[in-house]
Amino acid sequence: MSVSDYTETEGLPAADREPYEAWSYDLASAKLYIPRLDSGQDRWFAAALSSEKGKAPSRLAVFAEQPQHKRWEMVSVVDLDNHKLPDVALDREGYATAVAANDNKQLAADADLLRTAVLDNFTTGGTNTGSKVFAPTKASKRQVKVNSDAATRFGDQGTSVFDGADNRFTDAYALKTADGGALVLFSHTHAQTDAVAHSGLQINPGKEDRAWLHDVPRMSIQYTFVCNDAATVPAKAEPSRLIGYTCARTDASGPPVPSWSHRA
Repeated sequence: MSVSDYTETEGLPAADREPYEAWSYDLASAKLYIPRLDSGQDRWFAAALSSEKGKAPSRLAVFAEQPQHKRWEMVSVVDLDNHKLPDVALDREGYATAVAANDNKQLAADADLLRTAVLDNFTTGGTNTGSKVFAPTKASKRQVKVNSDAATRFGDQGTSVFDGADNRFTDAYALKTADGGALVLFSHTHAQTDAVAHSGLQINPGKEDRAWLHDVPRMSIQYTFVCNDAATVPAKAEPSRLIGYTCARTDASGPPVPSWSHRA
């Protein structure tokens, strides 16, 4: 359970809380991509994980050493839309090759550009950067659909728009693929702001929002989402492919309707 999942669950009445079922993966089916790193480089590896033995991987995770905590931690996990992963380049001893995720002129796009394109999928439906950087995939189409659904969510009673948000998770990881490109894993943060069209209307928070908003009606609500993303990037000037992303709500806030403000 993530911190956001825990927070959301804690905001529910006991009767509404569902029993927590930890997701586990089959060790025998795990495919590890361990890069050969130079002395002084941050130590990390990627793992393609399956919940059942013999099944194709459904998640891609990154584990990184945290010297300050004296342990390894899973720092990213992405649910895969396509369970067929690209062929990661391995040397004779089975080690993967880590490549620069940013400022890498050998790739068609780096992590910063991929992040910009993902944010554009949410904020404009891919009108600007998103459709130029990404070829259509199930994952990128889902992001575009989030944007299009928001445009009609409230009809003429309100608006729902997306924007980029302060991103604390700027680390990105990349592995060279057999075709000379790279498998890139990165994170982004975006905000969704729902607002009523005029006074006299209100937004009633759902039960999943109670941890942040309680049951107080709002004039507007800004939700913050932290997401992990995975993309395959070619070495030549061709579109990249978003192969999966996973988002979790980490915050929600907004002004109460005037009647509640007066009570406060």
